[in-house]
Amino acid sequence: MPDHPSDISRTSPRRARAVGRRRKRGERRPRRTALIVSAWVLAAAAVLGGAGFGYLYFQLNGNLSSVDIDAKLGGDRPDDADDGSQDVLVLGSDSRSGANGAYGADEGAARADTAMVVHVDKGRTSASVVSIPRDTLVERPACTSDTTGDPVAAERRAMFNTAYEVGGPACAVKTVESMSGIRMDHYVEVDFDGFTRLIDELGGVEITTASAIHDANSRLDLEPGTHTLDGKQSLGLVRTRESVGDGSDLGRIQLQQAFVKALMRQTKDVGLFSSPKKLYGLADSATRAVTTDAGLASVSRLTAFANGLKGLDAADVRMVTLPVEYDPADPNRVLPQEKAARQVWAALRNDRPVPASATEDSAGDKGDAGNILR
Repeated sequence: MPDHPSDISRTSPRRARAVGRRRKRGERRPRRTALIVSAWVLAAAAVLGGAGFGYLYFQLNGNLSSVDIDAKLGGDRPDDADDGSQDVLVLGSDSRSGANGAYGADEGAARADTAMVVHVDKGRTSASVVSIPRDTLVERPACTSDTTGDPVAAERRAMFNTAYEVGGPACAVKTVESMSGIRMDHYVEVDFDGFTRLIDELGGVEITTASAIHDANSRLDLEPGTHTLDGKQSLGLVRTRESVGDGSDLGRIQLQQAFVKALMRQTKDVGLFSSPKKLYGLADSATRAVTTDAGLASVSRLTAFANGLKGLDAADVRMVTLPVEYDPADPNRVLPQEKAARQVWAALRNDRPVPASATEDSAGDKGDAGNILR
């Protein structure tokens, strides 16, 4: 993965990507991002506590990349809730630099195509995850380019995932905070290569498919039944869109959410403490896989935060998609449903579960894509 998000060139923006509908035959399929949610990535670091690594902490600390979000954004941010809950922005990067070149040509501009706001309640007994569709049209605030240091003007009707492209992690955080009114306590990012290596270190992920998945674009071929997916297959699964549900990116988000829950269930049973070699391999891969904010940029801090998440089971995590509707002016884009979105963000701010009524009329969380994995 890149040494730092600012090492990614963003001088050649790629063309916009469709979100709402199935693309016609012959249309160019967009590249997909790796998927990460902090609950399982940080769980890999949590096993370090008490494992007796000692001096190896220094090596693992050296693996971590970080960005100082607080320094970049200054004081123009929502107030910290300071109620014991935690809000984490989790992004997947589609950079093709370095080892990620194996997943396609480097087109010079990285975007954050998978975005999740993870809210962990103050008692660390439950979590809510809100997926933000990458092509949601938002009011992107003024930012600063993390490549040139030049100001980037605010823009109305900007695709959400362009925030990372024009201003890096800090602009992505600022955009989410502007949308939600919630201060992000932490930031976690992963890329293609980090995702595949982490899955391989875990020994793969066991999933059961209710129907076949045959997707030439993501290079995934699965018959109905139980499978143990390696890193590349898992990446193919979370990149799959056209062969599941109605072929939309909203359906792909459902598939990703189902995969994350399967992964969370499995991390409870991987038997890490029975094998020091496996334990260190996973810790090494986990710390290499992520870029964090400065507040998590050490093994001790990462471990302390992760220890607070160890008790969460998949059943304790509710995943929803930000309530959206198709844009009447462009069916390839979606717009937040303002009233319903306010309900979602208010629930997180008040450390409450997202009410079912908030997503009843949303175009997200619909269809059968979420039922393909069992």
